Amino acid sequence: MDYVKFGNTGLDVSRLSLGCMTYGISDRGAHAWTLDEEKSRPLIKQAIELGINFFDTANVYSDGTSEEIVGRALKDFAKRDDVVLATKVYNRMRKGPNGMGLSRKAIMTEVDHSLRRLGTDYIDLYQIHRLDKNTPIEETLEALHDVVKAGKVRYIGASSMYAWQFSKALYTSRLNSWTEFVSMQNHVNLLNREEEREMLPLCADQKIAVMPWSPLARGRLTRAWDETSERQNTDEFGKTLYAQSEESDRKIVEQVAAVAKVRGVPQAQVAMAWLLQKKEITSPIVGASKPAHLTDAIAALSLRLTSEEIAALEAPYVPHAVAGFG
Repeated sequence: MDYVKFGNTGLDVSRLSLGCMTYGISDRGAHAWTLDEEKSRPLIKQAIELGINFFDTANVYSDGTSEEIVGRALKDFAKRDDVVLATKVYNRMRKGPNGMGLSRKAIMTEVDHSLRRLGTDYIDLYQIHRLDKNTPIEETLEALHDVVKAGKVRYIGASSMYAWQFSKALYTSRLNSWTEFVSMQNHVNLLNREEEREMLPLCADQKIAVMPWSPLARGRLTRAWDETSERQNTDEFGKTLYAQSEESDRKIVEQVAAVAKVRGVPQAQVAMAWLLQKKEITSPIVGASKPAHLTDAIAALSLRLTSEEIAALEAPYVPHAVAGFG
């Protein structure tokens, strides 16, 4: 496993992070395809044994049960100081007023709930899951600064938004001497490259760590276009991401398959290798429901694509409408 600095910080993270949305009680929350604790633990243990030290979850995943499962597994399989634990805040956790969002009240409430579920007294990376358009950014940023100064959080990060919004957040923190975002978790893969236009150059310029979600397009890049999976059939959010440019997307998947065939490797390795070779990318978030998902991701670290292969993979791409911000 390779380790890199996390943006402009002294924090060392594995070149791959384990996305923990896969782990949770399936009848809690919005994801019917998640794995229960018994099936989740071996995969979390495997990730640790492979050298992954970076684990990403969220309060909303399976109604908080992802945090509980991940917290117990890390306590059993690793030393707390050896892992980098990330979670998120924003989405609705309960009915009624103040049950979601990035108000001071919501952040102060939800950080304590996450700490309790994770079974830890600090979170390494606390991320806003999306931007709260109903709360002044100043209120959100000062609250995040305060949870850092209280010792509950080490670093703060953001997720999908427009580059101008992220830039505004960065300079607002600087104007007020508040803790700044050190990372951006956004949607980057061969089927969605819109972040290359503004967000990735901004992150490179400001030395912001980039940890893409859905690096394999929710599995679409790992198999033939007409093949499917239980997750793909029941993932309602995923259906909103890859329905607008199916003709060009199919051609990209076919190019991935062609390169994989020549190389003699699974498609997942080719798609992940493409992402890992982008200079702005710090640590893609790997979702793993099978052991091979992790071994393929690890193998991609040593797969170097040629410039000709990269050009072939990128050639069919057409501009996409923004997706995944809501």
